[in-house]
Amino acid sequence: MGIRQPGVEDLVGVRILVTGNMGYVGPVVVEHLREARPDAHLAGLDTGFFGHCLTGTSQLPERRLDCQWFGDVRRPPAGSLDGVDSVVHLAGVSNDPIGTTYEEATFDVNHRATVELARAAREAGARSFVFASSCSVYGLAEEGLRTEESETGPLTAYAKSKLRAEEGLAGLADDSFAVTSLRFATACGMSDRLRLDLVLNDFVAGAHAFREITLLSDGTPWRPLIHVRDMARAIDWAVDRPAGHGGAFLPLNTGSDDWNYQIRQLAEAVAEIVPGVAVSVREDAAPDARSYKVGFGRFRELAPEHQPQVGLAEAIEDLSAGLERMAFADPDYRNSQLVRLRVLDDLRGAGLVDGSLGWASAEPVARG
Repeated sequence: MGIRQPGVEDLVGVRILVTGNMGYVGPVVVEHLREARPDAHLAGLDTGFFGHCLTGTSQLPERRLDCQWFGDVRRPPAGSLDGVDSVVHLAGVSNDPIGTTYEEATFDVNHRATVELARAAREAGARSFVFASSCSVYGLAEEGLRTEESETGPLTAYAKSKLRAEEGLAGLADDSFAVTSLRFATACGMSDRLRLDLVLNDFVAGAHAFREITLLSDGTPWRPLIHVRDMARAIDWAVDRPAGHGGAFLPLNTGSDDWNYQIRQLAEAVAEIVPGVAVSVREDAAPDARSYKVGFGRFRELAPEHQPQVGLAEAIEDLSAGLERMAFADPDYRNSQLVRLRVLDDLRGAGLVDGSLGWASAEPVARG
């Protein structure tokens, strides 16, 4: 289903389709693209699962779009790729907990649908495809910085599905169809559809809800992070990247060397900024197997004008201010609409979503 505004056919500029635009990262990406490319035709494609999860705003982020399509990326609506110059592919199962619960759907959406969407975009005449991949493809890497030449070792269904998608995308890229696989560090920061199932966001929420941050692991694993605004900056660069600048298919670690942190360091940074917060480790906490430090030298070399600009302290302060605007104080936030798995489980419990993570055809089940 497409909702179009009058006269968009006459707009001048690149035509960009952003899939998954109604998630956590999407609103920030759309805002950045609209500001950076006022003459672009921006369209979104989303299932709408998380459309109601607005945080800190009463206005739909989609107001910045020229067109919003509602549909599943496994079955893109007819016409949604017509005339598109570039696809920014954010849609997908977004984390390990969802991947564990809905493993088959994770590979279906993140791997197979990604490759088929890219194939369809190329056949429709698009010249670039930007894929939101993940540094989690490196898995456990105890020594040194992981670079694009390092061995991958994904540990979860989510990470494996991202790597398989990359492998399929590599075969589609050519001189007239540049594919950029941005291996993003772990996302953080405020959004119009905030998620609290990401490590730094969770820590700031815990600081506000409990005045305490309890580490569920021993705090030693390394993790690279990137602010959502800096993700949008990298995506803006990748939209225009020619195949000759980095290769027709480019897997690219996307983040900053300065943002490699141990989990405990993140918790302590939050405690320094949010007053009256203590950091503790659960007595039964075990090491987290997902530990990796990542090097972002190639990204610095290829995209010097689109490097991350948000620092850790600014990210924490921005999140804290956003939660205060929301009057956030929910001690049960990990079971709330701010956690994506909980949203999907609620939709499924109501009979609205099925086990394949598609909208159910049956009538919804009344609750209450």
